[in-house]
This record gives sequence, structure tokens and C-alpha cells, in this order.
Amino acid sequence: MSDDLIKLYSGRILELAADMPATEPLEAPQATAKTRSPLCGSTVTVALDLDGDGRIARYSQNVKACALGQASASISGRALIGRDLAEVTRARDELRAMLKEGGPVPAPPFEEFEVLVPARDFRNRHASILLALDATVAAMEEAAALARA
Repeated sequence: MSDDLIKLYSGRILELAADMPATEPLEAPQATAKTRSPLCGSTVTVALDLDGDGRIARYSQNVKACALGQASASISGRALIGRDLAEVTRARDELRAMLKEGGPVPAPPFEEFEVLVPARDFRNRHASILLALDATVAAMEEAAALARA
């Protein structure tokens, strides 16, 4: 294994991947969304409920991904309760920019994504890392649309 790959799969990333929050399925969620990385086949399915202010009140995730995708979902799962669509979309966009454009680490409460900075050099892993936030944005948009209907 190259030194770069060893650095990429750091102990902290493996700890995060092994300690996945929010894995209990929700009973009758308002919305569910599944995202898939076409490159590696990783998937994340998110179920959630929004409160009256459009903030995440309940959240569940089913993660079938590589260690990097799992670490990303672990970080997301710890930070998402109480967030609104604008905050989650910003976090997703900041994470994408961090990976693809060398941008800064996402703002709090998503700053723990800093552990994934070494993944910048592994473009084939970016989609897997973004799955949890992509699915959460999609589920929040669906829940908001259902609430308006």
C-alpha cells in the first residue's frame, strides 16, 4: 500500500467508519432518499422528519459504502439534527469544494470533515464521500415539497 493510501485510511477515518450514528430505521419518515456512487457502487439511504421550521427532527441512515463514505456519513450523522436545508446544502457544497477545488474545510458544525482532506488526491472516492449529504439534501427537499403540497 502506498504511503498516500496509508495516510488516507488513517486511524481516525477507520474509527469514524466503525462508529456509525443514526442507524436505527425511522417509523413512517416524512421523506427518504437513496444516493449511489456509479463508480464504486456505494449507497446511502437517508430517512428523516422535519420539524415545523424545516429543521431535521429525526434522522436515520443506511450506509453501504467504503471506509471513506462511512466516515463521511458518520460525521454527517452527528451534525445533522437541528439543521435546515440551507445549512445542509452549504455543508455539502463546502465539502465538494474542499475535495474537488482545494477549498477550506466546511464550517461548523461540519468541521470534522477535515479528516477527509487527504482524499482530495483520490478523485474516484469523492462521490462516495458526498453520498450522505447528497441523500440528506434530496430527502429534505422531498419533505419540504410534501409539506407544501
